Amino acid sequence: MRNLIPSYIRVPLVFFAIAALIEYFVDSGDQPAFIEQPVILLFLLLVLLFLIAIEGIVGTMDNILYQSLDEEGRARYDAQRRAPSKFSLWIQNIYKKLRGGKPIEEEAEIILDHNYDGIKELDNNLPPWWLYGFYATIIFAAVYLARYHIFNAEDQFDEYEIEYAEANRAIEEYKKTAKNLVDVNTVEVLTEAADLNAGKKIFEVNCVACHMADGGGGIGPNLTDEHWILGGGIKNVFRTISEGGRDGKGMVAWKNSLKPIEMAQVASYVLQFQGTTPANPKEAEGDIWVDESEDTSDATETEESSSEDSSNETEENATEIVEETQTVASN
Repeated sequence: MRNLIPSYIRVPLVFFAIAALIEYFVDSGDQPAFIEQPVILLFLLLVLLFLIAIEGIVGTMDNILYQSLDEEGRARYDAQRRAPSKFSLWIQNIYKKLRGGKPIEEEAEIILDHNYDGIKELDNNLPPWWLYGFYATIIFAAVYLARYHIFNAEDQFDEYEIEYAEANRAIEEYKKTAKNLVDVNTVEVLTEAADLNAGKKIFEVNCVACHMADGGGGIGPNLTDEHWILGGGIKNVFRTISEGGRDGKGMVAWKNSLKPIEMAQVASYVLQFQGTTPANPKEAEGDIWVDESEDTSDATETEESSSEDSSNETEENATEIVEETQTVASN
């Protein structure tokens, strides 16, 4: 094998095989293992030097042993090196069997009678590799027909729908823990101190010039009252920060300057101004905003409580009627 593959092919082949195994078994995330862990790069360099050293040592020993032989021994050695290996002979035999056909010496047996301008035709059989491939396609077609058209197995469209649904579920699960993928539909009020402090820093850098440090308003509206121009609540505030205010006179869109998590942080911080008393509050602008979802939940609770009260009254009235009936009957 060593005589079949030159060293300039053998060394890189072994080296990259070892590197591939390391990359497969070492968990390095999106980065290659030798970049994520520099010690692996050092190890690979040592492996490369080791392989080169082995090739050099083996080559040197081979040359020394060759020089120590007599003329007859060198002749036998050279003849053995020039002789084809068993592996190459096996490959040649397989190739001949797959190719089919007869040797040139036996072509006279398969020459057809007709000829064209002295050009004769051989009646060769189809190459075995072609026949085997053809038989394999027939078997594959039979299995495919039975599986998908008789037993109605899941085809590529069904597999696509299943994988698509699984991917959407995975994305939704990931969004629950990946704050930076938040959008106007999934944003929620952040209450952790780290998020509010980050929102405060963003507000002080980008928003104080228009809304003042205490949220009392200046060029921009007052953030401490219940009036909102484009709606209150975390989703509306997030949308206003992301998409900007009214055309021509509102706030610019910050979606190209701030990350989604940063917009969620500053939106949550802005809502902290509700109910506070600024030093110089600006007059209210917009309409009083009421959270419809809270109203819906309150209405539901009211309906449930009223239904419970009515049922209790009905039960009490029924009890009184029964008691009166029993009294009359006893009299």
